[in-house]
Amino acid sequence: MNRRTAFLAPFFLAAFTLPALAEKIPLATLSEYLNSLTTLEADFTQVNSDGTIATGKIFIKRPGRVRFEYAPPDRSLVIAGGQQVAIFDAKSNQPPEQYPLKRTPLNLILAENIDLGRAKMVVGHSEDGTSTRVLAQDPENPDYGTIELVFTADPVELRQWVITDDLGSQTTVILGETKKGGNLGATLFDITAEAQKRGN
Repeated sequence: MNRRTAFLAPFFLAAFTLPALAEKIPLATLSEYLNSLTTLEADFTQVNSDGTIATGKIFIKRPGRVRFEYAPPDRSLVIAGGQQVAIFDAKSNQPPEQYPLKRTPLNLILAENIDLGRAKMVVGHSEDGTSTRVLAQDPENPDYGTIELVFTADPVELRQWVITDDLGSQTTVILGETKKGGNLGATLFDITAEAQKRGN
Protein backbone atom coordinates (compact mmCIF):
# COMPACT_ATOMS: atom_id res chain seq x y z
CA MET A 1 0.00 0.00 0.00
CA ASN A 2 1.34 3.43 -0.89
CA ARG A 3 1.48 5.23 2.45
CA ARG A 4 2.13 8.58 0.85
CA THR A 5 -1.07 8.26 -1.14
CA ALA A 6 -2.92 6.96 1.89
CA PHE A 7 -2.03 10.03 3.90
CA LEU A 8 -2.52 12.52 1.09
CA ALA A 9 -5.69 10.96 -0.03
CA PRO A 10 -7.37 9.94 3.33
CA PHE A 11 -13.15 8.40 7.67
CA PHE A 12 -16.09 4.08 7.66
CA LEU A 13 -18.56 4.67 4.96
CA ALA A 14 -21.43 4.93 7.35
CA ALA A 15 -24.99 6.04 6.84
CA PHE A 16 -26.11 8.82 9.13
CA THR A 17 -29.74 9.27 10.02
CA LEU A 18 -30.84 12.89 9.83
CA PRO A 19 -34.04 14.65 8.77
CA ALA A 20 -34.65 14.30 5.08
CA LEU A 21 -34.84 18.07 4.61
CA ALA A 22 -31.64 18.85 6.47
CA GLU A 23 -29.95 22.08 5.44
CA LYS A 24 -26.27 22.27 4.70
CA ILE A 25 -24.16 23.51 7.58
CA PRO A 26 -22.75 27.02 6.93
CA LEU A 27 -19.01 27.30 6.27
CA ALA A 28 -18.62 29.71 9.19
CA THR A 29 -20.12 27.10 11.56
CA LEU A 30 -17.83 24.40 10.19
CA SER A 31 -14.79 26.65 10.54
CA GLU A 32 -15.73 27.37 14.16
CA TYR A 33 -16.11 23.65 14.85
CA LEU A 34 -12.74 22.76 13.32
CA ASN A 35 -10.99 25.58 15.18
CA SER A 36 -12.50 24.30 18.45
CA LEU A 37 -10.82 20.90 18.02
CA THR A 38 -7.66 20.82 20.09
CA THR A 39 -7.22 17.06 20.28
CA LEU A 40 -9.10 14.11 18.81
CA GLU A 41 -8.76 10.35 19.12
CA ALA A 42 -10.73 7.81 17.11
CA ASP A 43 -10.61 4.41 15.49
CA PHE A 44 -10.59 4.74 11.72
CA THR A 45 -11.20 2.72 8.60
CA GLN A 46 -9.26 3.65 5.49
CA VAL A 47 -10.37 2.75 1.99
CA ASN A 48 -7.47 3.05 -0.44
CA SER A 49 -7.55 3.90 -4.11
CA ASP A 50 -6.96 0.26 -5.06
CA GLY A 51 -9.95 -0.89 -2.98
CA THR A 52 -7.92 -2.32 -0.11
CA ILE A 53 -9.01 -1.53 3.44
CA ALA A 54 -6.92 -0.77 6.50
CA THR A 55 -7.92 0.04 10.07
CA GLY A 56 -6.23 1.64 13.03
CA LYS A 57 -6.28 4.51 15.47
CA ILE A 58 -5.80 8.20 14.75
CA PHE A 59 -4.60 10.93 17.08
CA ILE A 60 -4.89 14.61 16.12
CA LYS A 61 -3.40 17.52 18.03
CA ARG A 62 -3.95 20.85 16.37
CA PRO A 63 -2.19 22.68 15.01
CA GLY A 64 -0.10 20.58 12.70
CA ARG A 65 0.07 17.17 14.35
CA VAL A 66 -1.50 13.83 13.50
CA ARG A 67 -0.61 10.17 14.04
CA PHE A 68 -2.06 7.18 12.13
CA GLU A 69 -1.35 3.87 13.88
CA TYR A 70 -2.29 1.01 11.56
CA ALA A 71 -3.61 -2.19 13.10
CA PRO A 72 -1.96 -5.61 12.67
CA PRO A 73 -0.96 -7.21 10.45
CA ASP A 74 0.03 -3.86 8.91
CA ARG A 75 1.74 -2.06 11.83
CA SER A 76 2.78 0.85 9.63
CA LEU A 77 2.78 4.34 11.08
CA VAL A 78 2.29 7.85 9.71
CA ILE A 79 3.22 10.89 11.80
CA ALA A 80 2.90 14.60 11.07
CA GLY A 81 4.81 16.97 13.32
CA GLY A 82 7.26 19.82 12.96
CA GLN A 83 5.74 20.68 9.56
CA GLN A 84 6.83 17.29 8.20
CA VAL A 85 5.05 14.04 7.42
CA ALA A 86 6.94 10.79 8.03
CA ILE A 87 5.85 7.37 6.79
CA PHE A 88 7.28 4.44 8.74
CA ASP A 89 7.13 1.17 6.81
CA ALA A 90 6.84 -1.71 9.28
CA LYS A 91 8.63 -4.01 6.82
CA SER A 92 11.64 -1.76 6.30
CA ASN A 93 14.68 -0.88 8.38
CA GLN A 94 15.22 2.26 6.33
CA PRO A 95 14.57 5.79 7.65
CA PRO A 96 10.98 6.97 7.14
CA GLU A 97 9.97 8.66 3.91
CA GLN A 98 9.37 12.33 4.66
CA TYR A 99 7.80 15.29 2.88
CA PRO A 100 6.40 18.72 3.88
CA LEU A 101 3.02 18.72 5.61
CA LYS A 102 1.95 21.69 3.50
CA ARG A 103 1.95 19.42 0.46
CA THR A 104 -1.01 17.39 1.74
CA PRO A 105 -4.59 18.70 1.70
CA LEU A 106 -4.92 17.37 5.26
CA ASN A 107 -2.87 20.41 6.26
CA LEU A 108 -6.03 22.47 5.66
CA ILE A 109 -7.71 21.05 8.79
CA LEU A 110 -4.50 20.92 10.82
CA ALA A 111 -3.82 24.64 10.34
CA GLU A 112 -3.82 26.89 13.40
CA ASN A 113 -6.59 29.11 12.04
CA ILE A 114 -9.11 27.51 9.68
CA ASP A 115 -11.25 29.77 7.51
CA LEU A 116 -13.33 27.81 5.02
CA GLY A 117 -14.67 31.14 3.76
CA ARG A 118 -11.27 32.11 2.42
CA ALA A 119 -11.30 32.95 -1.27
CA LYS A 120 -10.81 29.95 -3.58
CA MET A 121 -10.37 27.54 -0.67
CA VAL A 122 -13.76 25.82 -0.87
CA VAL A 123 -14.67 24.67 -4.35
CA GLY A 124 -17.74 22.64 -3.34
CA HIS A 125 -20.32 22.91 -0.54
CA SER A 126 -23.37 20.64 -0.63
CA GLU A 127 -25.86 18.67 1.44
CA ASP A 128 -26.97 15.18 0.41
CA GLY A 129 -29.82 14.56 2.82
CA THR A 130 -27.67 12.95 5.50
CA SER A 131 -24.55 15.12 5.69
CA THR A 132 -22.81 18.30 4.58
CA ARG A 133 -19.86 17.87 2.24
CA VAL A 134 -17.14 20.47 1.76
CA LEU A 135 -14.55 20.17 -1.00
CA ALA A 136 -11.46 22.25 -0.20
CA GLN A 137 -8.04 22.95 -1.63
CA ASP A 138 -5.01 25.08 -0.87
CA PRO A 139 -5.87 28.37 -2.64
CA GLU A 140 -2.20 29.02 -3.33
CA ASN A 141 -1.38 25.46 -4.44
CA PRO A 142 -4.47 23.80 -5.94
CA ASP A 143 -2.20 21.29 -7.66
CA TYR A 144 -1.50 19.68 -4.27
CA GLY A 145 -4.91 18.01 -4.41
CA THR A 146 -8.24 18.32 -2.59
CA ILE A 147 -9.87 17.16 0.61
CA GLU A 148 -13.61 16.50 0.86
CA LEU A 149 -14.82 16.78 4.45
CA VAL A 150 -18.06 15.10 5.50
CA PHE A 151 -19.95 16.47 8.51
CA THR A 152 -23.17 15.60 10.26
CA ALA A 153 -25.25 18.06 12.29
CA ASP A 154 -26.87 18.35 15.75
CA PRO A 155 -24.15 18.53 17.01
CA VAL A 156 -21.66 19.19 14.23
CA GLU A 157 -19.23 16.28 13.87
CA LEU A 158 -16.52 15.45 11.35
CA ARG A 159 -17.28 11.93 10.12
CA GLN A 160 -14.93 11.25 7.25
CA TRP A 161 -12.78 12.77 4.56
CA VAL A 162 -11.70 11.87 1.06
CA ILE A 163 -8.34 13.10 -0.16
CA THR A 164 -7.50 13.23 -3.84
CA ASP A 165 -3.76 13.63 -4.25
CA ASP A 166 -1.76 15.34 -6.97
CA LEU A 167 -1.84 12.16 -9.07
CA GLY A 168 -5.62 11.75 -8.82
CA SER A 169 -5.58 8.83 -6.37
CA GLN A 170 -8.29 8.88 -3.71
CA THR A 171 -8.20 7.68 -0.13
CA THR A 172 -11.20 7.72 2.22
CA VAL A 173 -10.78 7.84 5.97
CA ILE A 174 -13.86 7.11 8.08
CA LEU A 175 -13.87 7.99 11.75
CA GLY A 176 -15.43 5.85 14.43
CA GLU A 177 -16.58 7.32 17.74
CA THR A 178 -14.38 10.26 18.58
CA LYS A 179 -12.90 11.41 21.87
CA LYS A 180 -12.14 15.13 21.93
CA GLY A 181 -10.25 17.38 24.32
CA GLY A 182 -7.96 14.80 25.89
CA ASN A 183 -4.29 15.28 26.67
CA LEU A 184 -2.02 13.86 23.97
CA GLY A 185 1.70 13.83 24.73
CA ALA A 186 4.18 15.47 22.39
CA THR A 187 6.10 12.21 21.89
CA LEU A 188 3.20 10.79 19.88
CA PHE A 189 4.07 13.27 17.13
CA ASP A 190 7.88 13.30 17.45
CA ILE A 191 9.29 11.91 14.21
CA THR A 192 12.90 11.89 15.41
CA ALA A 193 12.04 10.06 18.64
CA GLU A 194 10.02 7.46 16.72
CA ALA A 195 12.86 6.90 14.27
CA GLN A 196 15.32 6.39 17.14
CA LYS A 197 12.91 4.01 18.84
CA ARG A 198 12.74 1.94 15.66
CA GLY A 199 16.47 2.14 15.08
CA ASN A 200 16.02 3.97 11.76
